[in-house]
Amino acid sequence: MSVKNVVKVMNFHALLRVNDARSRVKKAYEYERELKYVISSVINNRIFIQSHLSLEFPKNEKELNIYIGSDLGFCNNFNSDIISYLKSDDAKNDKIIIGKKIKSNFENIVLYMDKESFPKEYNKIFEIVLDGVLNKKYSKINVIYIHYYNLNTQKVIKRTILPVDFKDELSDDQNRKKSVEDDYVVEGDIMYIIWSLVTTYVSTEIKIAEAWSWASENVKRQAFTSESLKKIEEREEEKMRKDRKEVKKKKFAIIVQNNNKKIANKNKEE
Repeated sequence: MSVKNVVKVMNFHALLRVNDARSRVKKAYEYERELKYVISSVINNRIFIQSHLSLEFPKNEKELNIYIGSDLGFCNNFNSDIISYLKSDDAKNDKIIIGKKIKSNFENIVLYMDKESFPKEYNKIFEIVLDGVLNKKYSKINVIYIHYYNLNTQKVIKRTILPVDFKDELSDDQNRKKSVEDDYVVEGDIMYIIWSLVTTYVSTEIKIAEAWSWASENVKRQAFTSESLKKIEEREEEKMRKDRKEVKKKKFAIIVQNNNKKIANKNKEE
């Protein structure tokens, strides 16, 4: 397969992946909304409010920062933007790095994985987050990635996904508003249940960020491969021009040679 055909395939697949990422984000948003409602309805419930349940986080403690890069190339300065944030991160903060194009030679990396492995191994992130919230290790959990806004705009952002104020997450639906008055029967540690729900919410937010990152990466890859195809076609056209010029030059040389032979033969006859 020629280089041009390879680039064409990469270009086509990049566009398909953008659409796939949009679909994944849409599904994750629906799940996120329901999780926020469940958590909000519990912590705002009249029974649990009386029990003084708290989702407070420690102050002045280290943060957990999750960096999402890429596994593949041909996406311009995609990873360098993430690395810039990583270099400025406080050394005391714990770090999770997703994407093998991001170097792992930084302090306090608690998890490093390929982006390809993320769908199957994100439970490892869940375990780190759950341990962090249960043992109050972190004051914040942030995710740093390239956010997809549209086909023309993708920017690196640092978004805090915990702590989150769940108090205002009840919808305007009257049935849902009444849920705070429901009676609950709880078996087990209610705070462990709540923190597990919160951790699931954080995991969902990370999945959303990874999907937007995947979309941004492939938009950049599509733009890069489109530019590469343009340059390949320009070179091919230039080569064709040179070839045509060379053919014309050879044809002209033959014409001149034949003409000189005719003149020479005519002179001999005279």
